[in-house]
Amino acid sequence: MMRRMCGLVLPLVVLVGFSGIVFLVSPLQAADLTSSEQLGKDGAPMMFIPAGPFQMGVTKWARDGGRDEYPSHEIDLPDYYIDKYEVTNGHYLEFIRETGHRAPKHRSDDTKDLWQDGLMPESIALLPVINVDWFDAKAYCEWAGKRLPTEAEWEKAGKGTDDRRFPWGNVEPTHKHLNFNQKWRGEKTLVPVGIYEPGKSPYGLYDMAGNVWEWVADWYDVAYYSKSPRVNPKGPDQGKWKVLRSSGWQVETPQVRVFTRVASDPYDRNHSTGFRCAMNASKS
Repeated sequence: MMRRMCGLVLPLVVLVGFSGIVFLVSPLQAADLTSSEQLGKDGAPMMFIPAGPFQMGVTKWARDGGRDEYPSHEIDLPDYYIDKYEVTNGHYLEFIRETGHRAPKHRSDDTKDLWQDGLMPESIALLPVINVDWFDAKAYCEWAGKRLPTEAEWEKAGKGTDDRRFPWGNVEPTHKHLNFNQKWRGEKTLVPVGIYEPGKSPYGLYDMAGNVWEWVADWYDVAYYSKSPRVNPKGPDQGKWKVLRSSGWQVETPQVRVFTRVASDPYDRNHSTGFRCAMNASKS
């Protein structure tokens, strides 16, 4: 099976997940599957993040960042798994087929939709799914035997333990690192997950900056970092907004930082937001 993109014809590889569901992935992703730490029920590779501390929030030496990103504080997490890639339309399609869940759809503007009349064009199978709200993301992760990552889990997976500014280090972002600083052009705005090798995080995750914003599990509190528990924080017990991490295709350099956090209406479905899932590693 072939997929045409940017004048090139790219092959698609058929993968059968643990549940017997068939998925389409790129050759790059298929090659990774043999060495992945874990394969989810949805057929998506997951990376193992070892237990231990890391520095969360604005890097200690930085002079910028929003007030909700201060203070820098040490967090200790147990080990866990997290998706190597943002959830794609192809994987989301199988979720819809199996559960009857609604198709991704922009909340108010159908010119921002990539699915057509509830159907997924094959051309977007490898692009990250968009136009999903927090509840859609949570439902998918639960269907796949996973969960949304906590904000702390997301950040550790994105920056590692050396308190870096961007997923790839401290070098300013370029278009070799991520998909950013764009205007909406339909499906051409997004890129297939996993193509930015220089932009990987220390744990081998792709698109932890750029492409789409990502829902995490936590409620948002502007002052949470000043009162967060040191061990495995889960965010406030309640709130009005949920947290988005990463950064979308439209952002400029300042928001690409791996510690950037944004409050969002959990019911919002828009064309720059997607997600990835996590899973406990230890049974305890």
